[in-house]
Amino acid sequence: MNALVLFDGVCNMCNGIVQFLIRHDPKGQFHFAALQSETGRQTLQRFGLGTDAMATMVLVEDAHCFTHSDAALRIAAMLGGFWGIFAVLRLIPRPWRDRAYRFVVDHRYRWFGKRDSCMVPTPELRARFLP
Repeated sequence: MNALVLFDGVCNMCNGIVQFLIRHDPKGQFHFAALQSETGRQTLQRFGLGTDAMATMVLVEDAHCFTHSDAALRIAAMLGGFWGIFAVLRLIPRPWRDRAYRFVVDHRYRWFGKRDSCMVPTPELRARFLP
């Protein structure tokens, strides 16, 4: 496993991002787990992230953990190609980037909706999702 992306499994926007990553990751470098899953809970605990981490996407790459805008920009850089251009946003101070990130996160359910349960991957994608 190259990188683990933890996402809010009941968030429609987050599920859309996961589907986007799957389509744009032909190398299969990303694996996924819902924050609400056993893998998600154990990973949050391992990195000392509390329940407030449920309001962010988390990227675990090797022994490094990225959250908020750092996670989003690192994922874009890992996708490469056109998406790597977003890495330039790292020049913006993190507090400013994270403020914009949190604004979207705070409104995601209102704008995109919420599911009753976490996404169930198709059999073809099951190997990329951790329990």
